[in-house]
Amino acid sequence: MLSDTHGFLDEKFFDLFSGCDEIWHAGDIGTASVSNRLESFKPFRCVFGNIDGTEIRAKYPEKNIFLCEQVKVFMIHIGGYPGNYSPGIREELLEHKPGLFICGHSHILKITRDEKYNLLHMNPGAAGKYGMHKMRTAIRFSIAENNISNVEVIELGERGKI
Repeated sequence: MLSDTHGFLDEKFFDLFSGCDEIWHAGDIGTASVSNRLESFKPFRCVFGNIDGTEIRAKYPEKNIFLCEQVKVFMIHIGGYPGNYSPGIREELLEHKPGLFICGHSHILKITRDEKYNLLHMNPGAAGKYGMHKMRTAIRFSIAENNISNVEVIELGERGKI
């Protein structure tokens, strides 16, 4: 899973995600060439982000709610984090009751349990070279039945050293 590529797709992804069943992108794709390459590589799920233009917004949803195995996933670009969710997100969490809530936007990698809403919150940080983050990051994990396991933080290198 990745987010905030802002038009930059590191070639490392193709090796890092070669064993994955799907690629998930939590928004701010940046250019259609990034999403097109990921779509041609693996089954691809994503949402658009605040910097994405009309071409990407026409192709992908703002919110993506789906089942992966027996885990309900809710993905949106701007979502906040436990204790400080973005406006309207608490109501969405109560309505949809996801087991996994994914967002991007902050460029801050965070994986944390939210006991109040009984979910796992993941933000993969930023995989692109634009923004205030220092380290480019992504997350790889497994889902089997209703179990999320083998969660790995992937450091892709410093933002300024590509």
